[in-house]
Amino acid sequence: MNRSVRLITIALLLAALASLTYAVVRPFLVSIGWAVFVSYVAWPLHAWSQRRFEGRKTLSALVTTALLGSVVLAPLIWLAVLLQGEVSELIRSLPDWLEQKPRLPDFVSHIPYFGNELQAVVDQFEDLHGLLKRHAPEWVRRLGSPVLGIMTTLVQNAAVLFMTLFTLFFLFRDGLQLASDVRKVFTRVLGERLKGYFATIEATVKAVLYGIVLTALAQGFLAGLGYWIVGVKAPIVLGIATTLIAMIPFGTPFAWGSVSIWLLLQGETWAGVSLALWGTLVISWIDNIIRPLVISSATHIPFVLVMFGVLGGLASFGFIGLVLGPVILAMALAVWREWLQQVREAGLRGEDGSGTGPGERR
Repeated sequence: MNRSVRLITIALLLAALASLTYAVVRPFLVSIGWAVFVSYVAWPLHAWSQRRFEGRKTLSALVTTALLGSVVLAPLIWLAVLLQGEVSELIRSLPDWLEQKPRLPDFVSHIPYFGNELQAVVDQFEDLHGLLKRHAPEWVRRLGSPVLGIMTTLVQNAAVLFMTLFTLFFLFRDGLQLASDVRKVFTRVLGERLKGYFATIEATVKAVLYGIVLTALAQGFLAGLGYWIVGVKAPIVLGIATTLIAMIPFGTPFAWGSVSIWLLLQGETWAGVSLALWGTLVISWIDNIIRPLVISSATHIPFVLVMFGVLGGLASFGFIGLVLGPVILAMALAVWREWLQQVREAGLRGEDGSGTGPGERR
């Protein structure tokens, strides 16, 4: 077997092995991605845990993972308990609510012309019992698929969370050795330029972290302000809880949305609707402004590229795209700038006679 055939055979075998490895790991890529990001961000906490437990790697990794898991699970459990209580109250009050005739708020019904027209539409629903009997089967049939889809998504996200924490434990325990091995392999392939690429990745990941924290603080402040304006009790406590929940991708709507639903169930229609509008138009949208600005200013990447990275990453990779999108575009920009620098240096060598210019012959 000559050298060329041997190299081609090895390349094909490696390609087949890489393809099969990807097929095996693909269901867990999201969990692995989040675990890598969280382990990098929380490594100072793990270092403290290692000092506290005198270098016992397994125990310190377990404690750090448990602490991080509780930070994620505690707000979710709080929301579940809150919603469970309100749903139970809704079920108890549903019979009395069905006996009541629907009535618009006075400030709506007193609007000239439109108020009477809207009330006439609402009056068509006076017989709620009969309306439910006639249309309930059709409504249940139509809602069956969306509800099943929501339940499936919840189960999938719970599985992703479990696998993320599971992977996180092993990254904390063996991450240093793994990082050293990865660095050695890529240094052999890319040489000294690997340091610049790793610096770009590190700066981008830190910027994404700062963006998440600052966005959560801003959303918590705005949510607390909204709670205070509509008269919710303990707005500061709820604002702090919203800040913690905002650390979870797309978790903020669950915080102010739960409070809005609670207000509506308490009969505070105006307050519930106002808070829902405030959350939709202000609290949630601030995420699309602060995060790209922070990442752009910290990494010296154009704002438009960061915006594309965040939104495109979400569309392509899901929640992990919040990190992957900016990192991928930052790496592409770093490679582009390196090429431009090489072109400039080649041009300068051609101009001062130290190299061959574009129109010169060797």
